[in-house]
Amino acid sequence: MKSILVTGGCGFIGSNFIHLLLKALGDIEIVNLDKLTYAGNPENLSAIDSDPRYRFVRGDVCDAELLAQLFTEEQIDTVVHFAAESHVDRSISGPAEFIQTNINGTFALLEAARTAWLGEGQEAASKRFLHVSTDEVYGSLGETGLFTETTPYDPRSPYSASKAASDHLVSAYSHTYGLPILMTNCSNNYAVQ
Repeated sequence: MKSILVTGGCGFIGSNFIHLLLKALGDIEIVNLDKLTYAGNPENLSAIDSDPRYRFVRGDVCDAELLAQLFTEEQIDTVVHFAAESHVDRSISGPAEFIQTNINGTFALLEAARTAWLGEGQEAASKRFLHVSTDEVYGSLGETGLFTETTPYDPRSPYSASKAASDHLVSAYSHTYGLPILMTNCSNNYAVQ
């Protein structure tokens, strides 16, 4: 059985992802770690509160002790990392939160995964760390109106710089430690609730 840690799962994108996962896969357990800041709304997941495959944990992705406990107790083998401070305007008026959550929180999560998955003699082939980022790391669209996976990073705000830094950390953990990562750079998302 897969044990999946979803960070920021009470937000718009994370909650839709959790609903989809529970519908698509039967043999899973989902632990949703969310601090419930301005973007987190537990009502987004009220329909699955009683699903035995789902557990909500109110906590901070920067809390290394909590992360270690969750990885051990829940035997987490997959991470889907949505938790982030977002919105460019908010980052301009208060960048410290963005640095703390987006960079330090990603670091804490990477360390928890590395410690749990890459301990002495352990193989990480069956593990996965999906880092959900943003197209904001590429800067302005410019004349082409397109970004590709090879577009150079050109962050233009504290938000995009914090997400670019977290992307580079995730990539470095893959190259340095062999942590099995995937990374996405989403643009604006929408859905019918």
